[in-house]
Amino acid sequence: MSTSSKAVVSFIVGAAVGVAVGYFLNSDKKDELVEKLRDQSDKLKEKWRKKKDQFQDELENELA
Repeated sequence: MSTSSKAVVSFIVGAAVGVAVGYFLNSDKKDELVEKLRDQSDKLKEKWRKKKDQFQDELENELA
């Protein structure tokens, strides 16, 4: 795929994402969507925090 083709595809994908986000943010379900996204991001942050803590503990045990 040529560079110009990749640029066109990237532009189209970006525009589609922008349209989708705009649609949902202007819909009646905006608050519901924002709350779901917030909940998912909190879950993901907690999951990564636990993984980081686990890795840190394993590293400390390995170095001790």
